[in-house]
Amino acid sequence: MAVNYGSKRVVVGAHYGLRDWLAQRVTAVLMALFTIALLAQVILFKGPIGYDKWAGIFSQQWMKFLTFAVIIAMLYHVWVGVRDIWMDYVKPVSIRLSLQVFSIVWLVGCAGWAIQVLWRL
Repeated sequence: MAVNYGSKRVVVGAHYGLRDWLAQRVTAVLMALFTIALLAQVILFKGPIGYDKWAGIFSQQWMKFLTFAVIIAMLYHVWVGVRDIWMDYVKPVSIRLSLQVFSIVWLVGCAGWAIQVLWRL
């Protein structure tokens, strides 16, 4: 968005546009590919899947790392979407900033929880 003050053009706004659009698509594709790969592993197992089989899938260090990378991608995906919602629909700056800070704290907490779950297996 640009504001015209006489002959000077002042550009205002965050201008996240293309970068955020691309980040949303890349993270979505990464999450979809991971989901397909995980489902393929589950289909390879015969019979019911219990804790032991799930723990076996995630016992390898590379799988833990890949899963955590996808979790980080998902958290970034969520952050971009939620931030855009707060920016578009919450007009009072103090409330919007509070919601953004709460969202960041929540997502960082989710990342910490994911680390605990993954490396506890």
